[in-house]
Amino acid sequence: MANGSWIPLWLHKLSSPPIFYRFAGLLRPWAYAIAIVLGVIGLYGGLVLAPPDYQQHDAYRIIFIHVPCAWMSMFVYGVMAVAAFLALVWRIKLAEVVAMEAAPIGAAFTFITLVTGSLWGKPMWGTWWTWDARLTSELVLLFLYLGVIGLYHAFEDRRQGARAAAFLALIGIINVPIVHFSVNWWNTLHQGSTVRLFGPSKIATSMLWPLLTMMFATKFYFAGSLFGRIRADLLVLESGKDWVRTIAAGEKA
Repeated sequence: MANGSWIPLWLHKLSSPPIFYRFAGLLRPWAYAIAIVLGVIGLYGGLVLAPPDYQQHDAYRIIFIHVPCAWMSMFVYGVMAVAAFLALVWRIKLAEVVAMEAAPIGAAFTFITLVTGSLWGKPMWGTWWTWDARLTSELVLLFLYLGVIGLYHAFEDRRQGARAAAFLALIGIINVPIVHFSVNWWNTLHQGSTVRLFGPSKIATSMLWPLLTMMFATKFYFAGSLFGRIRADLLVLESGKDWVRTIAAGEKA
């Protein structure tokens, strides 16, 4: 079997920078629009319609930001790691771009997770920070994102920097299951999972649906943001190519 021959023809075509540039341009506004609509619905459901928690009262409402961002901090790292794997094995230029442009978005989600977790932890635990297994592994996740970003920009040759950063991204993937399962593996202050894909969730429906709505909102925001960053990066990376000159000429006209 030829190297990479298992990859479908449509995926080969989509990985072409000019084709993906147009594809991302078409989908980006839709992704942002859906993210805004779902975000407004989710926040209204969580901050207004959902009842106060019987223990935490209104302080728990920060979960409608904290939990979706925590989920996204791991999801984005998974996307980055898969793209890094494709870039290293098959040297796909677009995969390098996807991996490197996903990193700042993932870092932002992780930072928001840590900040909102601290804001939530103060009234619940009486402290802004504790070296809890979940919090510590989430902090390590942020450092991994920053390490990928820093290593990428440490090389003058962008593609060489992307390959070096891709190695770090793959090594760091081991931390993602640690973040996810830390509350099960260690004695931790952080509460266990209340939302389950299989089996009943340990959360009232009036609180669950806004949380899931916010989860989808952050997914679509990530897609729109990633598409925009990839488009901008492709223009720089392919600046000497005819298709970029054509776009530049059209914008000047």
